[in-house]
Amino acid sequence: MAEAPPSSAAEPVNEYEREPVPEKARLGFKSFIGQYAGEHTAGTELMIGPLFVASGVAAFDLLAGLLVGNLLAVLSWTLLTAPIATRARLTLYFQLEKICGRKLVTLYNLANGVMFCFLAGSMVTVSATAVGVWFHFPMPGLNDFFPNSIGWVIAVLAVGVMVAIVAAYGYNIVARIANYAAPWMTIVFIAFGLVGLREFLNATQTTLNSGADLWRLCETAIWKGGTPLPGQVKFTFWHVTFFAWFCNMAMHIGMSDLSVFRYARKSWYGVATASGMFLGHYVAWVAASILYALQLLRTPGNTDVLPGPLADGAAGVAGLICVIVAGWTTANPTIYRAGLAFQAVFPRSSRYKVTLVTGLIVAVFGMFPAVAMKLLDFVALYGLILMPMGAVIFVDFFLFPKLGLTSFYAERTGGSFNVAAAIAWFATLGIATWLVQAGYTQIYFVSLPGWFIAAGLYVIVSKLHQRLAP
Repeated sequence: MAEAPPSSAAEPVNEYEREPVPEKARLGFKSFIGQYAGEHTAGTELMIGPLFVASGVAAFDLLAGLLVGNLLAVLSWTLLTAPIATRARLTLYFQLEKICGRKLVTLYNLANGVMFCFLAGSMVTVSATAVGVWFHFPMPGLNDFFPNSIGWVIAVLAVGVMVAIVAAYGYNIVARIANYAAPWMTIVFIAFGLVGLREFLNATQTTLNSGADLWRLCETAIWKGGTPLPGQVKFTFWHVTFFAWFCNMAMHIGMSDLSVFRYARKSWYGVATASGMFLGHYVAWVAASILYALQLLRTPGNTDVLPGPLADGAAGVAGLICVIVAGWTTANPTIYRAGLAFQAVFPRSSRYKVTLVTGLIVAVFGMFPAVAMKLLDFVALYGLILMPMGAVIFVDFFLFPKLGLTSFYAERTGGSFNVAAAIAWFATLGIATWLVQAGYTQIYFVSLPGWFIAAGLYVIVSKLHQRLAP
């Protein structure tokens, strides 16, 4: 059914795109701690943290919502993604090809690759804002869509090429660089929060004598709640919880990180994601939101969300370097995933060359600041688009053998288009879109019922299809 992969001799590294990862290539727990800390303690945290403040979130809603949501994300990786990854040892794309068939999985791979390109583009955008501080070219504002200077275009292109070269050399290089960068970046992000808090105390002439004084400052000056900035959705505890849980939905519930955890020796290595969730999606988001709240306190009319200037004001040169490196370490594994998706579409092509071309596409996307400035909405959307296939994989792997249904249906029947998987994907997206457009729910919440809808549809249609098929 599938075309033969390119010769491994043509690749700088063998990434086992169309075979299980062998014992000799498997990695220890430390590799995943570093990779997830490096990926999620990242430049985009300096975009997302400020957007919480722009959304008018209250102190309790932010801090409690992040605790619950990030815990749910870690459990999703540990209990859903990693067990399948360490048993099958296949990339997401090759595993889906066995389930869905070549034609259907080609559509999915294209959608997956494009979504990851947009996401990586936002990370390149973040790094470019630090370059802008050094070279003093105009940078985009909160509601800008198009690039606004030649300097901006050149900076994004330079960062994108650098990231693509690293990602093209494979997962081991990506993980190694993340291990080197993660500890230092974490320290700098903590410094952002502490410096921002100190400046808040000075600006408001507040003295901290107890924890109650600190909490009062958080409630009345930093995360005040109230009306969001123009163009932003009002965030509550539930918005924060579901965003923290589902901002990486494509990776855990959507199963994209099968491609990462197929290298893990044990399935419990999924808990390594906590290094990214609680250092990046808690500490770094909180620190970045403090810096943005401070910016609004000092200059209420300056609503621009630019990580470079924010970091420069808090930590100077160290802050700018952190923004560049953080955007880089986040974009590395994202471009790696996108390269795998596109290479699965063109299996005779070199993954190395495909990843390099993917990096150039990412650089082009990064030139348009709207992707980064609307990051809260975008990550919810891309998770929703890819989520139904995660439900298909879960059901196919764990439930079909118990229900007496055929797993890896396309591979075992020689089919190229699994009708049941297609209906589960497209119908779920249609139902979810209708629920949002009709006002029954918001995009931040629709993916949870959507996952169960996709799972149920796949079981029901598969029963009918496999019973009627010859």
